Amino acid sequence: MLSPVYLLAVLTPLIAAQSVPAQLYSGLIPQKVLATAKSLPASIQYPQYTDTSVGHWIDFVPDTWTSAFFPTTLYALNTRQTLCGATPSNGLAAANWLTLGRSLSNGLIPLEAHNNQGHDVGFLSFPFVQELLINPTNKTALTAVNAFAADLAARFNPTVGCTRSWDTADPTDFTVIIDNMMNLEILWVAYGLTKNETLRDIAITHSDTTMKNHIRPDGSTWHVVEYNSTTGVVIRKRTSQGFSDNSTWSRGQAWGLYGFANMYSHTQDTNYLTTARRLATYFLANLPSDGIVPWDFNAPLVPAPRPADSSAATIAATGLLLLGSVETDATQSKVWINAAINLLNKITTLAWRPAWQSLLSNGTVNWPANNFLTGIVYGDYYYIKAGTDLINMGLAKCS
Repeated sequence: MLSPVYLLAVLTPLIAAQSVPAQLYSGLIPQKVLATAKSLPASIQYPQYTDTSVGHWIDFVPDTWTSAFFPTTLYALNTRQTLCGATPSNGLAAANWLTLGRSLSNGLIPLEAHNNQGHDVGFLSFPFVQELLINPTNKTALTAVNAFAADLAARFNPTVGCTRSWDTADPTDFTVIIDNMMNLEILWVAYGLTKNETLRDIAITHSDTTMKNHIRPDGSTWHVVEYNSTTGVVIRKRTSQGFSDNSTWSRGQAWGLYGFANMYSHTQDTNYLTTARRLATYFLANLPSDGIVPWDFNAPLVPAPRPADSSAATIAATGLLLLGSVETDATQSKVWINAAINLLNKITTLAWRPAWQSLLSNGTVNWPANNFLTGIVYGDYYYIKAGTDLINMGLAKCS
């Protein structure tokens, strides 16, 4: 177990306290989000990433793993307006964000009955989870949350000890990716509604198995672990979106950091806190000298510079703020929080694009598929969420 004293010694030289980037609260954010909402096709599609030249969103059908992030962004602006009010500078009076969020979530409702997203039903549930925070009796949201939770629970294999991520042609090849740590939240939400202990137990068992098999001794993570579904034996560890099977894909590391901090917040199991610390330590200690999060921490620098991933930066920043809020060591908590602000400053300087439809550029959707240097809808969502989390933590003002 890495002690807080050791972590502090490792990380303090890397991180200096600094002010929060003003762009987190720019009036350009609601302006861009509203423009995107108005531009969506009547056939109901959702933005996922932009082109690389002028930053225009590319839209996808609802049965896509990222579809819920834009409606959830509208809920996030409603949360921001509730906290900050509407002023000429913040631009939040431009729309009724709650009405827009509810309207654009409707395209996700058919996915409760059938979808092709596997474990990512957790992400699909996000706007309905937000709705329940506003109106706990909303029947549409209650139905969606319970349906998506049941969908994820049905993917659990007790022999493996995990929920299946991707379906495979060979049913004995049971694939689990580190991203799945984020989707466990839907099980916790549904457990809170129903008190169905099976949902809670699945989340815990999946996390325990992931701690055992997905994390290397140095605190880095494998992207994909393949199990034999009938024996539970690990048959392969590899990557799908990283540089190599033995490298560390930064967005996967960020998902894991956030996911284990979240598990600790639900359970108070210190094993999860220790794991979140380990993943955070690796993430921060392996940043390049410029502080910009690379697409993969181990990708080579030559012959071409490795691209950044602004989405990994904003996910990690939000995860670090969560870790800082649950950290039991007060001094260490400040390290995590300062690190989050540092990541937000670095990525804002690099990727803030006033002329683009997205808030940020320099995202890497999938380097092996040659999809990088884009804006990404989930990168933008976590950028907004990080700004609001800082306000809620008393670390930033609304303007």
